[in-house]
Amino acid sequence: MTNVHWPLDSGRAAFLKGCKDALGVPAAVLFAGMMGFGALCHSVGLSAWAAAGTTIFMFALPGQVVFAEMVATGASGLVIGVAAMLTATRFMPMTLALLPQIPLNRRGRWLYGAVHFLSMTSWAIAMRDFPKLDPVHRGPYFAGLGLVCWLCSIPGTVLGYLLAGEVPLAITLALVFLNPLFFLLSFTEVRPRANRLAIGLGAAIGPLTYLAAPNASLFSAGLIGGSLAYLLNRLMRS
Repeated sequence: MTNVHWPLDSGRAAFLKGCKDALGVPAAVLFAGMMGFGALCHSVGLSAWAAAGTTIFMFALPGQVVFAEMVATGASGLVIGVAAMLTATRFMPMTLALLPQIPLNRRGRWLYGAVHFLSMTSWAIAMRDFPKLDPVHRGPYFAGLGLVCWLCSIPGTVLGYLLAGEVPLAITLALVFLNPLFFLLSFTEVRPRANRLAIGLGAAIGPLTYLAAPNASLFSAGLIGGSLAYLLNRLMRS
């Protein structure tokens, strides 16, 4: 049983609801984050077309940053592709958590297009808001939400590239971190206690893992923090 708070009468209404929800803080945060990425591309010598192209076809800010930095260092195309692909592995557990919440009889070929709109922002909002929706309307809602987020990111990338020489680099690059911060704050609203424990433990363990192994600090903090959160949650439930 789901506690539906948003009674919508059609898939079209759900799609428009998703578009409307994206046209606010989520779109603004993504726009600002992509401005930072555009400035980064300018600083490493990529063209505006290349910067916009990565947003259009990749739409994964961590992978785009890895792509830009490795191009700047002169890495081969194969190495760049493998590195960008590895950053995208995070989408596997995100998809496994999101897809089962869309009824099987409501899945179709449209999912192959909608999956491109999956991002930290759209995923966090969908995980937070899906319980408020009738399951049959969750797919159209996510499609509208993700589409608007994607569309707002493209001009953000171009604008950041064009303004790179007008705004201090430290400020424009700091915009890249707005998206993960918004993701973090959005995900704290998800009700399961284990999620909040994982966020808190990951934040506490992160600096320690960075001191121990900087290159593997993010992975280590997530693995250790998430595992401890799972165990603590089981102990607290029992």
